[in-house]
Amino acid sequence: MKIVLCSSEVVPFAKTGGLADVCGALPPALEKLGHEVVVITPRYKTSNIQVPAPIVRIGENIRVCFIEHHNYFGREGLYGDPGGEYQDNLERFTHFCHKSFEVLKEIKFSPDIIHCHDWHTALIPVLLKTNYQHDPFFRGSRSVLTIHNMAYQGIFPKFKYERLGVHGRLFHPQALEFYDQVNVLKGGIIFAHALTTVSPQYAKEIQTREFGCTLDGVLRNRAQDISGILNGLDYETWNPKDDPFLNFPYDAAGAHELKINNKLVLQVTLGLPSREDVPLFGFVGRLCAQKGLDLIRDVVDAIAAKGGQVIFTGVGDRKYHRMIEEAAGRHPHHVGKILKFDEGIAHKIYAASDFFLMPSTYEPCGLGQMIALRYGSIPVVYKTGGLADTIHLYDPIHKTGNGFIFTEYTKASFIKAVDEALKVYHQKDQMKDLLDAAMRYRFSWEKSAREYVKVFEKCLS
Repeated sequence: MKIVLCSSEVVPFAKTGGLADVCGALPPALEKLGHEVVVITPRYKTSNIQVPAPIVRIGENIRVCFIEHHNYFGREGLYGDPGGEYQDNLERFTHFCHKSFEVLKEIKFSPDIIHCHDWHTALIPVLLKTNYQHDPFFRGSRSVLTIHNMAYQGIFPKFKYERLGVHGRLFHPQALEFYDQVNVLKGGIIFAHALTTVSPQYAKEIQTREFGCTLDGVLRNRAQDISGILNGLDYETWNPKDDPFLNFPYDAAGAHELKINNKLVLQVTLGLPSREDVPLFGFVGRLCAQKGLDLIRDVVDAIAAKGGQVIFTGVGDRKYHRMIEEAAGRHPHHVGKILKFDEGIAHKIYAASDFFLMPSTYEPCGLGQMIALRYGSIPVVYKTGGLADTIHLYDPIHKTGNGFIFTEYTKASFIKAVDEALKVYHQKDQMKDLLDAAMRYRFSWEKSAREYVKVFEKCLS
């Protein structure tokens, strides 16, 4: 198949979150299965490219085509600045969508599948079935839209509709109109030939009122066309044996001793008492409500009272920066923090932690829990989305499972899960068995790519 992947961010060129990781890892996985792949993405001011040419190559022979526009993409941020989202994001990504069709013609790549990601590219399925429906170059093309997070939909005022460059008749409730506003993601959901999300559980959840973000009805109408495909993990990047950020790299055989050494070093770095017998809980992620910071706030005191330590790294909402600062003030020997984006510190926390806190209110897929398992840091999670698909309750009797789960989103339920983790921590044989099992888990991009190929083939049939 000839596949083009269109995304607003792609590793290693630009990244704000998991979207970039997926769109950087999936194309090489598809190429290894024998498919011809092209990637189209904006060229931002911050894009990590050293060559002037608009096309570079990744994988064996994957062309990455950059859409350049100084006014739209020559900025420091991808989607906004410290003051908030850019006010012209509709215009910026509308330009990207239209230009993607032109680029495909310029490079003479007539795709079987146009694989779009999130609202920034959701106009492409609309254009394919309207503006380009009679274009022989795209006669055999089908579009697939992957939803990474329903919370971000590309909603804009009605007066901006004409800037989309589509016919006026599409501004109605069965297309792009949404409570007298423009909703770009809604248009993509309705017009794409197939839809995917980044985990099987999230594919079910977004069809409910609780998780559908007001588009649950639209999604239920397309239930037969929605597939949930779990993201994979790049095990070359996330490998404790070869991790250049670690003071003491390790593999499964040496994990028990060397994780302790990494813990002792990180404790010193953050000014915490350096003790190997203290259970260490790590948090790596955006500081926002979705990641469960409100619940963690209620549990930090309990962890400190039980003799545990908690280490945070991340950036985000100011109120959560203050929350963590206040927790560190209350418990200077139990709470450590580095409140900035620091790739090295993130790796060190995964390696040093005994447990990984991930009580997300919702989680389309989540990579944090996968990385934690790889590094032998046992996840404590809320049963939702991709967390429900990847973390299974540890059973010390049958020696099954890989983490600790709570199913009611309450402080009491979360503390109970933490208590279960601490019980196992103090049973050294059980903790060793659990660590060994966690590090054996693999979430393969090859498996995920094969699932995407099935969706693509169904579209073409």
